[in-house]
Amino acid sequence: MFHEGSRSLQDRFDTRRIADRIEAVDMFFIAPADEEGRPSCSYKGGEPGFVRVVDEGTIAFPSYDGNGMYLTMGNLLRNPNVGLLFDERDPLLADYPEAQFIVRIAVREVFPNCPRYIHRYALVQRSRFVPKADCKTPVPDWKRAEWARDALPAKDPAREA
Repeated sequence: MFHEGSRSLQDRFDTRRIADRIEAVDMFFIAPADEEGRPSCSYKGGEPGFVRVVDEGTIAFPSYDGNGMYLTMGNLLRNPNVGLLFDERDPLLADYPEAQFIVRIAVREVFPNCPRYIHRYALVQRSRFVPKADCKTPVPDWKRAEWARDALPAKDPAREA
C-alpha cells in the first residue's frame, strides 16, 4: 500500500509501526461515489482485525448483512475509479462468520487525515450484532417490524425468528 517514498519517510521519522496498524481497527468510514459522482459515506465495523492488508496494494474487508439497500457496495460496484473484487468464493470468506462477500480494494494512494480535530470518544460496548464465530448473531428489531418482515430475503435468519 505504501510506496518507497512513503516508506522512506516513515522510516526516517519512525512512523512505520503506526502506518502498519490498519489491521487493528474495529471500524472505519467509507465514502464511495456513484457513477455520476454523487458521494455517500457509511460506517463499517467489526471485530478488531476485520480489515486485512492482503498485500502491498490491497486491503480487504467483509460485507455483512445490513439494511439490504447496498448503497455503498452498489456504488463501489459501479464506480470505475475504485479497484475491487467481489467474489463469493473469496478465500477470506471463511475467516468472517456471516459475511455475505469480501470486498477487496486495490489501493493507489493513501491520504491519512490529521486527527487533531477529531473528538475523542470511548468505546462503551461493541455491538452485539457483529458476527462472531462462537455465537449466533441476534436478529435486529427492525427485521421483526411489520413493515420489513415479509420483505426480507428468503434465506435471512430473521425469517426463522
